[in-house]
Amino acid sequence: MTEAATRVHADTYIDSVQLMAATRAMSGAPGVEYAAAVMATPANRDDLAAGGFDVPAAGANDLVLAVRAGSAADAEAGLDAGDETLASAAASAEPGGAEPGESPRTLEDAVAALPDANVAIVSVPGPFAALEAHKALSQGLHVLLFSDNVPVGDEVALKERGASLGLLVMGPGAGTAMLGGTGLGFANAVRAGRVGVVAAAGTGAQEVMCLLDRWGEGVSQAIGVGGRDLSSAVGGTMAGLGLRALAEDPATEAILLVSKPPSADVAARLLQSAHGKPLVAALVGLAAPVEAAAGVLITDTLEEGVLLTLEGLGATPPDPGAGLASLVSSALAGLDPARRSLLGLFSGGTLCYESMVVMSRYLGAIHSNTPLNYSWGIPAPAGAHVCLDLGEEEYTRGRPHPMIDPGDRAERIAAAPGDGSVGVVLIDVVLGYGGHADPASVLAPACRSVTAQPGGPRVVAYVLGTEADPQVRSKQCAALEEAGCLLAPTATRAALLAAAIAARNPSIAEDGRAG
Repeated sequence: MTEAATRVHADTYIDSVQLMAATRAMSGAPGVEYAAAVMATPANRDDLAAGGFDVPAAGANDLVLAVRAGSAADAEAGLDAGDETLASAAASAEPGGAEPGESPRTLEDAVAALPDANVAIVSVPGPFAALEAHKALSQGLHVLLFSDNVPVGDEVALKERGASLGLLVMGPGAGTAMLGGTGLGFANAVRAGRVGVVAAAGTGAQEVMCLLDRWGEGVSQAIGVGGRDLSSAVGGTMAGLGLRALAEDPATEAILLVSKPPSADVAARLLQSAHGKPLVAALVGLAAPVEAAAGVLITDTLEEGVLLTLEGLGATPPDPGAGLASLVSSALAGLDPARRSLLGLFSGGTLCYESMVVMSRYLGAIHSNTPLNYSWGIPAPAGAHVCLDLGEEEYTRGRPHPMIDPGDRAERIAAAPGDGSVGVVLIDVVLGYGGHADPASVLAPACRSVTAQPGGPRVVAYVLGTEADPQVRSKQCAALEEAGCLLAPTATRAALLAAAIAARNPSIAEDGRAG
């Protein structure tokens, strides 16, 4: 028997970053099975009601904390954990140790309190985000626009204005950036180095930054421009400004541009100049060749983008495919011959997309909630290969993002053997600030329940992160490996490992440079 409890704070607007922090704190409390901190919009109230919560009358400006736990005491303690996290965040935000309630209530007041600030993070509901971002530009601030659901017309206007002012507008939906050594959003702890990153892909930016760190290099700046920036509608306005800024940055010796499929015309325009420094463009899922200036290298995987960047700096990177074929051969021993389909369960949208691109070369069509091929929106037939980005809105309405709460994914992993066609389960584990404190503690038991079954599915896992991240990458890897997972060195290789198992062809895992 479980207990569902809610707590409403009237007229208490909390931005999405703090909502995620409160959700994470409640989820980690003893006995808590589910937790969510949300604003009481009609959609959120409906989702909570559908989840069995009794939500008192509340409006869109009211905060609701919701917890389901094994006992009433555990539920109350979970709610207390959420409140404590929010109170701590409010206290730490007070300039000069002001009392709670005295923090700036407008952007203008915040600028007055912090006159040396040069970046504003905007995290408000989409319909109000553009106005706040324009206010920040008027104050001479660069903008990290964390909000999503911002109309594309507003994005275009913001970015054109920002460019005219020489100010970055990173977003909408910009989840990651690192400026002047400070990580913003879902950032990883990476060392300072010579590579500047411009990324229209959140977990794509995290992946290349972590690989650079892991392979002995580091990052000078990382500018996340939002997933639509290289579309024909937006025109690459901020990617262009970012490339020019890195070209002028004395700490940057090489530039890496990362994007999911761009407009070919936009990409060609951005890459008509190497900006005087080695420039690599990792354009994941690029459908057709793009003309680029001499000195610009183009690839379609994140792994290859990092390898080419390191080589351009004179470094000798490792071979990420070494030894993986033998790993696959061992994994195939004893695998039920009827198990030949693949199930990908992702928390990172770019990692899901890249995996689909890579695996479709060997496995054909992959059904997904990510528009890559004809399978978009078509129910997957029995035995089909399926990849799900569980961070998409259709899976996160009324519940936390899987980077914050891995519980839903753990349930899906544990259920995978029930489909007798599934031969391999592919997962990513994204570490860093803002994510779950110990995702392996939730995911490893589910993986163990799968790998312990004779002839059952194999689990391929990739851990995106660094040793300096709060979760410590080596500890997460050790827990997953102990649970029987096959660990991949990069997101690209995880896709190749999974494809090799599904296709019963070990050589796929070591296939060239995968680009």
